[in-house]
Amino acid sequence: MEISLEGKVALVTGAGPNIGSGIALALARYGATVACNDIDPAAAKACVDRIECNGGRAIAVPGDVTDEQQVIAYVQRVIDELGQIDILVNNAALLGGKGVLDESAEFFSRAVQVAAMGNFLNTKYVGRHMAERGIRGSIVAISSSNGWSGSAGVIAYAFHKGGVNNFVRAAAMDLAPYGIRVNSYTPTAPTPDNPTLIAERGAGGVLDRPRTGIGGATGDEEWRRPSRWTGERPPMAPMGSTGTPTDIGHCVAWLSSDYARLITGCDFVVDGGARAKNFAYFPGPAADLAGPSPVIPLDVTGELDREPT
Repeated sequence: MEISLEGKVALVTGAGPNIGSGIALALARYGATVACNDIDPAAAKACVDRIECNGGRAIAVPGDVTDEQQVIAYVQRVIDELGQIDILVNNAALLGGKGVLDESAEFFSRAVQVAAMGNFLNTKYVGRHMAERGIRGSIVAISSSNGWSGSAGVIAYAFHKGGVNNFVRAAAMDLAPYGIRVNSYTPTAPTPDNPTLIAERGAGGVLDRPRTGIGGATGDEEWRRPSRWTGERPPMAPMGSTGTPTDIGHCVAWLSSDYARLITGCDFVVDGGARAKNFAYFPGPAADLAGPSPVIPLDVTGELDREPT
């Protein structure tokens, strides 16, 4: 089975250096022309550069996904410059935050707004474009393991990812009569594989270098109890890896292809079995696990310091 997105145009929101950039690159490597959106124009441009360095075609369409007029404007720009939109990936989200005892109303409101309005506005206007033109398109939203199970220290993130899950199912029902599919994918803290990001911040990873301080600082009252275990822990994923944005990109590309023509209202989990495992189960030490098959790379050379083609 040879997946091809040739002739298709994709819009990816939140195309920053990790997951968004990986998805955008995957769609381009499978043949789509990609419009890279981010609230930070530099991040959108960096995503375009990565795609072009790997032989793909892309344009930067920066804008705030919570601002209706900005969304209308960059969606129309994509249509004007690239002809149409066949694929939408709602990836924009606000990470970080704190637990329910310490989160601010301001952060909570903004985080929920980015997810809620980002998914709603982009799906609405891209969906209307697809329906009007008879485009049997694909819309994919990013969920998270935090949207399906509880985790301390990220109350706003957990709230809006849970909302994304049912938004996908409801939007899938609204758009099914038009042949437009709406699905989601669930990653679990993927290990970065963008060469530029790694060069700036190091390789990282949730297994070989577990994150600390997730959710930010909490108060220092005497009655406080720890919300997270900070000692050594075995690998969190049964397959020994939570994957990378490349793994997610392959999944989203397939989900956006005609091979997935009857799949809608579904969630695809790309996490090495992390969500499926029982809370009491821990796999063996990483060195004792076979692990998944080698990743199929998307970056051709990993050398992103040369001029884009």
